[in-house]
Amino acid sequence: MKKPFYLTTTLPYVNSDPHIGFALEIVQADALARAKRLSGSEVFFSTGTDEHGQKIFDAATKAGQTPQEYSDHYAAEFEKLKKALNLSYDAFVRTTNDSHIQAAQEMWRRCEAKGDIYKKSYDGLYCTGCEAFKTEKEIADGHCIAHANIELQKVSEENYFFRFSKYADQLLEYVSRPASIIPEWKREEAINFIKNGLEDFSISREKKRLSWGIPVPGDEEQVMYVWFDALTNYISTLGWPHDKNGNFKKFWEEGETVQVAGKDQVRFQSLMWQAMLISADIKNTDTVFYHGFITSGGQKMSKSLGNVINPLNLVEKYGTDAVRYVLLRHISPTEDSDLTLEAIHEHYTANLVNGLGNLVSRVMQMATTHLQEPVEITGETKSDTRVVAYTNTFEFNHAMNAIWERIGHNDALIADQKPFSGIKSNDPAVAEESLLIIKKLVRELNAIAIDLKPFLPETSSKIIEAVKANKKPDNLFPRLAEAYAGGPRLAETGVGDPRL
Repeated sequence: MKKPFYLTTTLPYVNSDPHIGFALEIVQADALARAKRLSGSEVFFSTGTDEHGQKIFDAATKAGQTPQEYSDHYAAEFEKLKKALNLSYDAFVRTTNDSHIQAAQEMWRRCEAKGDIYKKSYDGLYCTGCEAFKTEKEIADGHCIAHANIELQKVSEENYFFRFSKYADQLLEYVSRPASIIPEWKREEAINFIKNGLEDFSISREKKRLSWGIPVPGDEEQVMYVWFDALTNYISTLGWPHDKNGNFKKFWEEGETVQVAGKDQVRFQSLMWQAMLISADIKNTDTVFYHGFITSGGQKMSKSLGNVINPLNLVEKYGTDAVRYVLLRHISPTEDSDLTLEAIHEHYTANLVNGLGNLVSRVMQMATTHLQEPVEITGETKSDTRVVAYTNTFEFNHAMNAIWERIGHNDALIADQKPFSGIKSNDPAVAEESLLIIKKLVRELNAIAIDLKPFLPETSSKIIEAVKANKKPDNLFPRLAEAYAGGPRLAETGVGDPRL
């Protein structure tokens, strides 16, 4: 019997509209969740929004809103992704929900009971972009390495700290397991980070400086550091600590747990969060998969450059499955990849319109013209085992390449054997052979559609329904004149988590 499978994305920061980088993460996770369900696993797939911190407070103030009003607006924008990208998640957790707040406070109490939380005065340089104090190793030319355009602030205050350094040996043992971090080079990064020395980190802020946060249990003058608060979402979404529905026990304690995150999250997801779990006597995450970033025209996406791609606008232009296709096949799962509006249009036209869409149209046209009834789907035409194998190792692009390789083989079969012509032959043997080829092609379409289920679920269903009904479907991917014709601008401002 298969273990229950728990899967979660990180929580995007609600400072702006959704962008293509988070769309990549959540579509990767969705494809994996769908694949696991198809393999017979019981799946709990979670996502949500991160809503506390200085950035949210400042942005809300500038907008003339309360932080809660501001968070509500952007959380709703992220929830739109479920329909737009056809996501199958089971829970959408918000860090402003009462259940999450209670869980974060319970995490604090458990770590405190272990003796892992202490209070001290602290003088340091603070990066508002990261919402974190910076060590010497994280500063270059007087600026935070991640935010060279933001001035570091000198801050002196009394905060609570977490004894991160205490767990160096246990964390090293944890990340020494090959499955703990994928890809391997990110696991090596985590190992080196530990070996270079762990420093205890601040986990609270003075309320007089930042009021927008979860109150520290037993100290109303302090609120939790946004990361300590947000990381707890991975178990609060399962109902921890009360676990009234048994989801925490089933999916976290007894199941296989996988987190999906951006490549710059190693310190937070595989070290800080895992140390918190050890402190609270909770099982560590089995695997954290780190994806690469999407660049555009060789540059990092940014508001100032105006090259940020809005996934909601892409969907409006090309359709849900086309966007999923581009993200899963033409973006490396683990390395940075470049994506422009022109490239998206080329991928859509060459591989969906002229590739999959054209194959389905040609085969089903022959089938509806020359077959009196639907083709019987027999076991002789099987799914490609490579698709499942690649998906289970997070190699979504290779899984998709395998499917498109099969599409190409069937296109070649039509070009070589010309069944559309042979079926009209006066030679009964030639006509019969062509009829068998058409039936083979229909079975091939069905197998391709089954392999496509986790990746392009709507397209998969349309193909399977067409095969069952022996009916040519409407054009799966309409031909579009050019990338910018019709609809709103595709590139709009709005980047992701400003802390990263």
